[in-house]
Amino acid sequence: MTLLNKLKRLDWTILFILLLFAIIGTLMIHSATMDSDKWKGSHLPEKNVMFFVVGLMAMLGLSLVNYRYLFKWAWVIYGVGIALLIGVYPLGTFQGGAHGWYDLKVFQLQPAELMKFILIITICAYLIKRQGEKLEFVRDVLPIGLIGALPFVIIALYPDLGNAVILLVIMLGLYWIGNIKLSHVLIGGTIIAVFLGGFFFSFKYYHEQVAEVLTAVGGPHWVNRIDTFLNPDDKSKEAKQSYQAINSKKAIGSGGLTGDGYTHGKMVHSNIIPVAYTDTIFVVVAEEFGFTGSAALLMLYFVLLYRMIMIAMDSQDRGGGFLIIGIVTLYAFQIFQNIGMLLGLMPITGITLPFVSYGGSSLIMNLFAMGIVLSVRIHSDRPIEE
Repeated sequence: MTLLNKLKRLDWTILFILLLFAIIGTLMIHSATMDSDKWKGSHLPEKNVMFFVVGLMAMLGLSLVNYRYLFKWAWVIYGVGIALLIGVYPLGTFQGGAHGWYDLKVFQLQPAELMKFILIITICAYLIKRQGEKLEFVRDVLPIGLIGALPFVIIALYPDLGNAVILLVIMLGLYWIGNIKLSHVLIGGTIIAVFLGGFFFSFKYYHEQVAEVLTAVGGPHWVNRIDTFLNPDDKSKEAKQSYQAINSKKAIGSGGLTGDGYTHGKMVHSNIIPVAYTDTIFVVVAEEFGFTGSAALLMLYFVLLYRMIMIAMDSQDRGGGFLIIGIVTLYAFQIFQNIGMLLGLMPITGITLPFVSYGGSSLIMNLFAMGIVLSVRIHSDRPIEE
C-alpha cells in the first residue's frame, strides 16, 4: 500500500477531535496558570502545544506502520516496560510523595503511563493465540492475571494507586473481549465484591489498625485518599485531598449553566484549586464554561470513543479489535475516574483527563495509543507480509 493510500485511510474525524482537544487543553492550561505566581514564566501552554506537535507526529508515524509488529515484539516490549518501572527507584525522581518519573530534562517520563499501553499490547498478543476460544482458568485467565499483577504491584508501591487500578480495569476489559467464561466472571466478581466490602468495613471500624498496615506498605498517601473518599466533609482532617475534593465540587457547582467566562473562574484564579492545570483541569472547564461547556467536552469524548469502537467493529483482524477495545476501556475508565473524583463519586487519584490535562508523558502516550488505533484503521486487512 502506498503512502498516499495509507493517508487516505486515516480517520479524519479522530484527527479533528484531537485538534480540538489540543486547543481546549491549551486554553484551559493558560487560564489555570495565568494568575499563579508559581507558574508565571513557566510557559506551560506553549509546552503543551509542543508536546501535542511531537505527539501528533509520533501518532501519524506509528499509524503508517502495521500494528501487528507490536504483537511480534510484545514480550520484549513488556520486559522493557517492567525494567522502566523498576528503574524508577534508583534512577527516577520523587515528587508529591511518590516515585514514578524519569527526569529527561525536556519532560518527565512516567513509565506507569507507558505501561498501560504495554499491558494492552501484551495481553492482546496472548489473546489472539486463543483464536476466540473460551478462556480456560489455568491456561489463560491465571497467566493473564499474572501479566497484569506484576506491574500493578510495582506501581502501587510507588505509591500510585490510581494508575495501578487502571491496569486492573484494562485486564477486566480484555478478559471480557477475550471471551472469558460467565462462571469465571461471577466467581471473580464475587471475590472482588467481598474483598472491597470487607476492606471498607475494616477501614471504618478498625481504622487505626488498617491505617497502620496501609501506611507501612504504601505510606500515608493511601490512607489520606481513602479517608477523603469515605469522609469528604470531615473538617477535622488536615488532608490536602479533603481540601481539594470539597473545593472542586464547589467550583464545579458555581459554574452554573454557562459558567463565569473564560479566565474569569473565581475559585480557579484565587488558587483555591491546587495545580488546576493537571488532574483537576475539568474544574476549570466547569467553572468557566458551566454545564454547557462540560457537556460539550464530554460529547467530544463520546464521539472519540464511538469512532474507535466503530473501527474495532470494522476491523478484519481480531488482534486489531482487541487493541482498540483495550484502549477504549482505558479511556472510558480514566475519563470517569478523573471527573468522578472531582464530583465526589470516586476517590481522589493522580489520574489525568486524557488529551486535556497538562503532562508531556501522559499526552504523548495517549497520542501514541491513537496512532495504534489509526494503524488498525489502515492495516487491519493488510498482513505484515504485504
